[in-house]
Amino acid sequence: MIVDMTSLILVYAAWLIFSAKRLLTYTHVLQQEDYDDLRLFKWIGDNFAFDKRLSLFLLVTGSGLFALSKFMPRLFVPELVPHFLVFTGLAVAIYREKDPRKNSKKKLVATTRAKRIFFPALALVALSGLWCFHVPDHPWIWIFNVQLIPLILIIVNLLLQPFEHGIQKRYWNEAHQKVKAYEPTIIGITGSFGKTSVKHILGHILKTQAPTLITPGSVNTPMGITRIVREQLEENHRYLVVEMGAYGPGSIERLCTLTPPDMGIITAIGHAHYERFKTLESVAKAKFELAEAVLEKDGMVIIHERTLRFPIPEKLKDDHPSNFIVCGDAPDIFSKANDDHEISHIASDDLHIISIKQSTKGLGVDLRWKGESYSLFLPLFGVHHGHNAALAFAAAMELGIPADKIKTALRSLPQIEHRLEVRKQPDGTTLIDDAFNSNPIGFNSALGLLATLGRQGRKILITPGMIELGHAHNDAHEKIGSYAGEVCDIAIVIHGKRIPTFIQGFKSTGSGKPLHEFASFQDAQGWLRENKQDGDIILIENDLPDIYERVPKI
Repeated sequence: MIVDMTSLILVYAAWLIFSAKRLLTYTHVLQQEDYDDLRLFKWIGDNFAFDKRLSLFLLVTGSGLFALSKFMPRLFVPELVPHFLVFTGLAVAIYREKDPRKNSKKKLVATTRAKRIFFPALALVALSGLWCFHVPDHPWIWIFNVQLIPLILIIVNLLLQPFEHGIQKRYWNEAHQKVKAYEPTIIGITGSFGKTSVKHILGHILKTQAPTLITPGSVNTPMGITRIVREQLEENHRYLVVEMGAYGPGSIERLCTLTPPDMGIITAIGHAHYERFKTLESVAKAKFELAEAVLEKDGMVIIHERTLRFPIPEKLKDDHPSNFIVCGDAPDIFSKANDDHEISHIASDDLHIISIKQSTKGLGVDLRWKGESYSLFLPLFGVHHGHNAALAFAAAMELGIPADKIKTALRSLPQIEHRLEVRKQPDGTTLIDDAFNSNPIGFNSALGLLATLGRQGRKILITPGMIELGHAHNDAHEKIGSYAGEVCDIAIVIHGKRIPTFIQGFKSTGSGKPLHEFASFQDAQGWLRENKQDGDIILIENDLPDIYERVPKI
């Protein structure tokens, strides 16, 4: 009796430890999917990410016990054997399960919300373990429990939604009241790409002139912005620069209600998050919710010329011409650079980008606006940052900052972390860190920089490719792969099955340059440690979150 009770306690303790570790794994994915149940469910289905190893072990051992009981009934099998088998399976699974708080690129953060979901789910899973002791002792019974773990997490998250919405609403109201009380000049920035970089550049300029609060990093969601405003906005802040992300129709409109913008900057309309919007016209409509909010306050909207290739932006500008500043390549430059025979939407009184020149020290940008010429220097890398600088320059000028002060501020601009950040390494190599994310224009610019900086050494590219391009995925990767084949001496592709057309494009150049494929960024780094040489220029283009690169081995 004592031995039997001890075995039950051991099995249950193992179940609790295993359940906690497995729940952490799924909570990690749920957190990266913005606590969206449907996206977690889809991730599990797409990646076949339900338990296989432990369930297979329990199935095989359970089948063996069943066969013995049916075909060899006289063979003595101790009653403790099922408990021993379950305990063994759980113990091995506990040992193999990785802790996402320690063993992930983007680690699980133990936020208050994550805890509110995790602990009730663990309590329910613990109860399900007790249920197994009230049915016949057989390893098969535990398979159902193991497979139930992610479903319990999803159900708990779903049931907590009304409570979470209540908390979010209270915090949102507090932040909104703070904005109304302090009345800073609010500049909203959105776009399919470039918004974080424009925010970084403009924020730096404004900080040299007056107290300025900038939403940090890539914070661009309602709760992220709410938290920053609640905790950091002060009465002396003259400017509030807010990055606004569009995750569906109406999301930017909601952000504009929280932080009503006096000025808006729209950087681009592109394929980022295309899978959520389905068409570029829908992307344009969502992004220009910012323009509509600014126009309600008779404010100024600063846009890149490329955004006017869609009906809604073009109509808004035509209806409110005095409220728009358009930045883009000068018409003669546009016609030379454009190979799609598109029409330039930039007028004579708009801000013209005359030239962008990349050197080993930074960017030189020549602008012409309202009859005046301006030459800027930024210690940044990547030609596309010239366009970002033009948008920030227009915004700063419109806010009344003199051109000479803007130019002085730009000269002290720090590099943007993980966005074409160039760093000399102690081992003699040069790292171009563009790991934060990637899009066709940014990738193209990064390869151009690699060509510029890599004239004396080997040019090495490490990339998992781009994401969320929708139907443009294959074509975009083939084009960029072809360009990479011309520029790079060595290409290292991570999870190449995602981007077969990139590999095809790279090899289509016929150069015979080596291309290596690895399953993870960690494996690629291992190859690099063994093979890099003094003078190598290494471009890391994108570094996907764990949910894209690797599926937990469960």
